Amino acid sequence: MAIKIYLEDVLKKKNMTSKELCKKIGITEANLSILRSGKARGVRFSTINKICFYLECDVGDILKFDGSLDEGDDNNET
Repeated sequence: MAIKIYLEDVLKKKNMTSKELCKKIGITEANLSILRSGKARGVRFSTINKICFYLECDVGDILKFDGSLDEGDDNNET
């Protein structure tokens, strides 16, 4: 995946557990785990907004583009 997830790093820096963040943003621990592991295929902007609000961070602190083109399963879409 060309987008790398650094949510775990920000959680540690802010001294917050995944469980605490889940309660604040209203998603399940399983869904946050999928996002943290980088296996999520998508994420709602409203979820990113809540994560950034409660962690007091910027989107660029948790999501980074690695410079490569990863078309994955989307290569037949226009």
